[in-house]
Amino acid sequence: MIDQIEASLAFHQRALALREERQKVLASNIANADTPGYKARDLDFSRALQDAMHNVPQSGLALNRTSARHLMGQGAVGALDNRHLLYRVPDQPSLDGNTVDMDRERSAFADNSVRYQAALTILDQRLQGLRQAMQPER
Repeated sequence: MIDQIEASLAFHQRALALREERQKVLASNIANADTPGYKARDLDFSRALQDAMHNVPQSGLALNRTSARHLMGQGAVGALDNRHLLYRVPDQPSLDGNTVDMDRERSAFADNSVRYQAALTILDQRLQGLRQAMQPER
């Protein structure tokens, strides 16, 4: 039973983590809108979520052990590798090589924010339902 609850909540946890990562990428694009040569990027959210749900490692980092007594390590949790970060194709490239389209970035940023808040609301409602189910009847 606990495994089912954990699996149910794991989807929301991973989706929220990926939404957070996408927000960072979009914020970086907006912050570098005036940087010559900056290439705008975005996260392939659906593929990243699919990989996360199928337990495909999110990080391309591999930690080496220099001694047999060292503990086994893993790459940074939540770190994205370049499989999911894609470059945007600009509609109208600028002369300085910057590919950030501020209208597109602001729209994607706002959309991702709304989806993040919706995911938080859904998760909160599920947790409230679980809490109510665990309360003794009066």
